[in-house]
Amino acid sequence: MELGVIVYRLYRALTYSVSPLLHLHMRWRRLRGLEHISRWPERFGCPSAVRPPGSLVWFHAVSLGFSLWGWCLSGEGMAAIPVIRRCNDMKPDLTILMTTTTVSAFEVIKNQLPTGVLHQFAPLDTPVAIDRFLGYWKPNAIIIMENELWPNLIMSAAQLLIPLALLNARMSAKSFNRWSSPLFLPLASLLLSKFSLIAPLSTLQGIHFQLLQAPPFVINFAGDLKYVENKLHVSSGTSESIRDLIVELSEMKVWIASSLHRGEEEVILGVHSLLLQSHPDSVVIIVPRHPHHGQQIAQKLRKDGQKVALRSQNEKLTSRKTNIYVVDTLGELREFYRVAPIAVIGGSFFPELTGHNLSEAAAAGCAVITGCHVGHFSHMVKAMQQANPLSITQVSTKLELKEAIDLLLSNPEILEARQRASKEVYESLSSCIISNTWNLLNLHIFRGK
Repeated sequence: MELGVIVYRLYRALTYSVSPLLHLHMRWRRLRGLEHISRWPERFGCPSAVRPPGSLVWFHAVSLGFSLWGWCLSGEGMAAIPVIRRCNDMKPDLTILMTTTTVSAFEVIKNQLPTGVLHQFAPLDTPVAIDRFLGYWKPNAIIIMENELWPNLIMSAAQLLIPLALLNARMSAKSFNRWSSPLFLPLASLLLSKFSLIAPLSTLQGIHFQLLQAPPFVINFAGDLKYVENKLHVSSGTSESIRDLIVELSEMKVWIASSLHRGEEEVILGVHSLLLQSHPDSVVIIVPRHPHHGQQIAQKLRKDGQKVALRSQNEKLTSRKTNIYVVDTLGELREFYRVAPIAVIGGSFFPELTGHNLSEAAAAGCAVITGCHVGHFSHMVKAMQQANPLSITQVSTKLELKEAIDLLLSNPEILEARQRASKEVYESLSSCIISNTWNLLNLHIFRGK
């Protein structure tokens, strides 16, 4: 018997044996508000919607969720939506089911899903949950976003002859090292052999999947879908509260620091304090990765005697005479990129971090600055800098960050050139990606039907 099959059977036995504990764990999460109060049984494959007749394709995206392999903080759900819309347009008779894992992910994407797309919370990767889910929904194809290799799901789908695709496929360095270890490499090879299509988001990621022994003929490049998801929002309207904020900030110099992880706010606030010496009319908009972190930042600043405006409380900047605006809400980042001409992307200032999506800010026409620890998004930084070095500025220290922002605040011509460069590079890199992705799906998954 192949080693990969042996490892898989051990995994299946393990996940079967821990199922009762997972059930208790999910109940505990529901009590904490981390699972949907009434729909949490969906995590065990119990449906809450009726399956329509005809063909159905299942899109699975983790997106801000929990998996058996650990916490996953990414935007897979948003990256899937442009593909879902194209499938909806090209195959109107096809039912589309989308799954995510958390309530927060669902709240962010629910208004972005096209009419008729079904949503369920994803089943845990246990034999009972997966078999129940597949038995009820009977998908004709499964499209997994980015990096989720769920052994029970993949093997069960393969046994049912359901075509599998992995879009925007990527492996972090940590995940790649784990999967390429002597114990897990046979399992990775077995799982990847079941896919009809693997579309990596970069050449490096393609090499990673080749080293994990994915069949070469299933690896095809289409481009990074994280570029394309921003096209859904560039032309959308601006909310009334954001328009009011723009009016408030019209006489001020504004910059935004987004997707900040814990500790990075200290870097940003330190830089802002220095900038106030030369630009007393400057305002920083702070957008932490998690809303509760924003509330903690505001509390700490107020305790230190500083004035802060908090987004969730709809507090005004002018009435409080403050120069710090903290966003402690979800789903508004793209709108805030329209408020500030300069965007500093967090998740990049400490070695243990791996960056965040820079194309969101570029799509909005911001001059983009990031730290040097960009991990998952190194390919994006490289591609944008190769297209135009002015499109992305990378800094290594707090002093370099202060100097980079100071330069832009002091020189409107340079700021305008950087904004134009990032916007033009984004438009260039994002073109044709959806068409390429659809062509690959049509060829390898839908078989041209």
